[in-house]
Amino acid sequence: MVRALSPPPTLRFELDDLSRPPVRDLVARHLAGMHAQSPPESVHALALQGLKAPSIRFWSAWSGQTLVGMGALRRIDAENGEIKSMRVADAFLGQGVGRAILDHILAEARGMGLAVLWLETGAVEGFIPARTLYESVGFTTCGPFDTYGPDPFSVFMTLRL
Repeated sequence: MVRALSPPPTLRFELDDLSRPPVRDLVARHLAGMHAQSPPESVHALALQGLKAPSIRFWSAWSGQTLVGMGALRRIDAENGEIKSMRVADAFLGQGVGRAILDHILAEARGMGLAVLWLETGAVEGFIPARTLYESVGFTTCGPFDTYGPDPFSVFMTLRL
């Protein structure tokens, strides 16, 4: 018997100041997940203060009053941006939320006039779904960018917009 997938929830994206407890909790869960899969020196996810930097736009994704995910975009310079801190709440995994967040970030990056997006994600098995999602929209692997150096626990990816 084939299990029917539930349709993705209708999402509302909010440019977020990271002040609400559910958002702060999801950021903490994201960081804990990164630390569970990579050594500390290989965790490049940002904590709350880092996500509040002027160069970063952070969005929360909501279905009704329920937080379903988050994602951020860091402007590197006039033409380049970096996707940061994409996370789907556990209860919404496999429902298209990650793709919707990624599509939102891509649209925002284009709207900002960025020409190239970059990202760093994990190299271990637990990050395969994330890498598969990024590849599905055209991201390709590349070498380290901006201030990153080589790291066996990192995979670097880029997309020309």
